[in-house]
Amino acid sequence: MRRRALLAALLAPIAARAQDAPAELPEPAPAPPAPPRLAPTGAPTQATPAPAGPPLPPGMEASAGGAVRLALSTDRLPPEMAEALAALGGRLATLPAGRITVEAQVSGPANDASLARRASLARAQAVKAALVAGGLDATRIDLRPLGRMGAGADRVDVLPPGVASPTAESRGR
Repeated sequence: MRRRALLAALLAPIAARAQDAPAELPEPAPAPPAPPRLAPTGAPTQATPAPAGPPLPPGMEASAGGAVRLALSTDRLPPEMAEALAALGGRLATLPAGRITVEAQVSGPANDASLARRASLARAQAVKAALVAGGLDATRIDLRPLGRMGAGADRVDVLPPGVASPTAESRGR
């Protein structure tokens, strides 16, 4: 008997609320619009090519998708290469969005990974400075000092937005 009284006292507020509830529930709010469809992670995206510019000086070559490769064995840029990079920086600055990647690698020393990494960083920073001198915002540039890779090449790659790294396979990506 006591249990019934206790149970009735506990259920009385719930029953009172149920009687006060409206007979029909209001219509739910409309669903939000579907999100935009994005390319799956890891899928190749269309590269945004940089506008065409003047011919490149010796030691620089353009590759597919608007990337530029420099044969650079020191962190000092020759004047004609610095001018060409400044012009490239101006053209890349006209792109509406996206990040530019500067990947640098060196041929040596093979026995000191730290020294190789620092040398590649110095080369990447020199290329970044030339791109910034041409009008490209420094915050849009990512540096990737790779140090010494398997092939051991002295080169720097400037990759516009959407262009995959040419060394991605050798790094295991």
